[in-house]
Amino acid sequence: MTGILELLQSSEGRQMIDGLSRETGAPAHKTADVLSMALPLLLGGMKKNATSEEGAKNLMQALNSNKHDGSILNNLGGLFEGGVNQDILKDGAGILGHVFGSKQAPVEQALSQKSGLDTDTIARILKVAAPIVMGYLAKQKSKHNVSDTGSMNSLLGGLLGGQPEQNQSLLMSLIDSDGDGSVLDDVAGMVLGNKKKNGGIGGMLRGLFGK
Repeated sequence: MTGILELLQSSEGRQMIDGLSRETGAPAHKTADVLSMALPLLLGGMKKNATSEEGAKNLMQALNSNKHDGSILNNLGGLFEGGVNQDILKDGAGILGHVFGSKQAPVEQALSQKSGLDTDTIARILKVAAPIVMGYLAKQKSKHNVSDTGSMNSLLGGLLGGQPEQNQSLLMSLIDSDGDGSVLDDVAGMVLGNKKKNGGIGGMLRGLFGK
């Protein structure tokens, strides 16, 4: 199964990186770095919510709606022409609030600290990325014929690398499990299986983008 980070290496991913770079004025390589951290966080948060029957049903309903049917990926270039419209940003803000809840600000601050981009830029990247992740998930749901909540959890686990137990605890890891103040290193270790002694987020990004 294709993992969520492989989206960034696809033509759609390149369009997303280039479009968000233009949208925010952030360098493309830093935009790519933020997305490589943010996409697993978003998907992991969705998986955390989907561990309850009600959460899984709500996610299935959202993916079955016209708003999140995957069509957003059909013309990502057009999405950024003239700037991202307010409907997308409003939808993204709603998704972020649902996925992260009270952890949204710490997530944005941690991404800012790791990337060197300001939190306003991070917030805008996340607002646009969230509907795109929903669209990607909808396409994967259709591709793998997911029709029940159990299969949805399996799909999310597969897209995150097949670590369901750790992924269910994703948001709890934002408390910073080892007390070193580095939230995303802890999250990356849980979501992607990276160990901080092997380079943490920095090592992960160098591996992904050849840095």
